[in-house]
Amino acid sequence: MRRRLVPAALLLPLALLLTACGGDSSASTGSGTDGKGSLTLNVGDQKGGSEAILRAAGELDDLDYKIKWSTFTSGPPLLEAVNAKAVDIGGVGNTPPVFAAGAGSKIKVVAAWHGNSKGEAILVPDDSKLKKTTDLKGKSVAVAQGSSAHYQLVASLKDAGLSISDIKVKYLQPADALAAFTSGQVDAWAVWDPYTSQILQAKQGRILTTGEGVVNGINVQVAAPSALADKDKAAAIKDYLERLRRATEWVYDHQEEWAKVWAKDTGLPYDVALASVKRTNSTRVAVAVDKPLIASEQAIADTFTELKLIPKKVDFAEFVDPRYNGGLPASTTAPRAAGN
Repeated sequence: MRRRLVPAALLLPLALLLTACGGDSSASTGSGTDGKGSLTLNVGDQKGGSEAILRAAGELDDLDYKIKWSTFTSGPPLLEAVNAKAVDIGGVGNTPPVFAAGAGSKIKVVAAWHGNSKGEAILVPDDSKLKKTTDLKGKSVAVAQGSSAHYQLVASLKDAGLSISDIKVKYLQPADALAAFTSGQVDAWAVWDPYTSQILQAKQGRILTTGEGVVNGINVQVAAPSALADKDKAAAIKDYLERLRRATEWVYDHQEEWAKVWAKDTGLPYDVALASVKRTNSTRVAVAVDKPLIASEQAIADTFTELKLIPKKVDFAEFVDPRYNGGLPASTTAPRAAGN
């Protein structure tokens, strides 16, 4: 069995991020309040997410309402909190809303960003004999069930003329998948940035294929219908989304500055954070929640329904609210070029 160990100096900081994104998915903690006034907007976040980028870009200044932050380990528990009205709005990837919709959760997608999918990758060890996606047939692949990487794996296999039944799927959260991958217990790992950048920077593996051309590269903000029905909270959500869009624009021209903040917030090594920012984070463009986006998310839902991982047919159009689209470009707008 191969022993491919991550250097200890990198593994310890990464553990902080693994805890944030893939550990006990039921945990959430309050992380403070910003702003002033009588209205409080409860915002769900993930480590190194919306709060960090808004703070770095100076977009949490002069708030005439309060933002109470709650940090979640991953998208699914954040959406559980939205459904329970414990959180008014929060950001997740393209797949958790599909599973929440399949469970009948009370959620509404209200904003979206389109980036490239180069950070969504299927990784193999440097010395692996696997050279192309079709080589995965009969091989073991680690992936977090219900994650964006799960869909990217399914879509990449389909694009290569294979199905999920052609491989040996190992459902593992990132912390366990990292250990399995670096110790040679699995042949490949389907994952997202910054894990992709972590493995590449540590020279622990290489990219077999990415999600470019096979997944939609969408990240979304999801709100509770009860918050949208409240006039004052709906207005606060509008302002919050405008700030978040400006902050995303700020990242494009301040990649090194954002990488330093992100590294500090997550415990990632700076070189890993910067590589991830250049490969993925700086490419995002705010786009409309429109018919093409709904159709793209519907395709994800249908895929997991066919795999019997979602129990019933989902009409994803019922889980969106386009009121904040404004003059935003279509969701099919090309993302920015990476590596500015």
